[in-house]
Amino acid sequence: MNQDGFCLGILPVGEIEPLYLKIIAGAFLGELRINTLILPSQAHPEYAFDKRRLQYNAGTLINQLETHAFSGCSKVIALVDGDLFIPVFSFVLGEARMGGSCALVSLYRLQESPARAAKVALHEFGHLMNLDHCHEKRCVMKFSKNIEQLDSISNIFCNYCLDQIRYTIRQKR
Repeated sequence: MNQDGFCLGILPVGEIEPLYLKIIAGAFLGELRINTLILPSQAHPEYAFDKRRLQYNAGTLINQLETHAFSGCSKVIALVDGDLFIPVFSFVLGEARMGGSCALVSLYRLQESPARAAKVALHEFGHLMNLDHCHEKRCVMKFSKNIEQLDSISNIFCNYCLDQIRYTIRQKR
């Protein structure tokens, strides 16, 4: 089922290898049949850099990105080459607000693995589509706080989560 009218923007922030953009775009086309648009690259978000932690504040970055209008994009996934944090965790692999318009994927701790980045992007997209964490052992929406847990989950949605995403996309048309 092609998700006509729904387009996901993929936004490189910092220095992102083109291979990551292609693999993530392919993951969304393959898993969800969602068209993607690779957006022009943005510079490092110095406004979100915390000098004490030497990391980027994910909430500050999302707040700023959500003030932009990304023409033609229903939702946006930003790939960031810096290390991200939220106040309650020492780092995050990705971050999104439930039902928000922009999500983040940090490549910093993924050990140069585009496949891991695609998994995190799919997971954060699920949050943009109002999905909470899933209890299915293999669903990409299962919570993972580190690389070991990320590697133990699948790169696909369980049937329930997939149905919820499809329903939400249909409602947004």
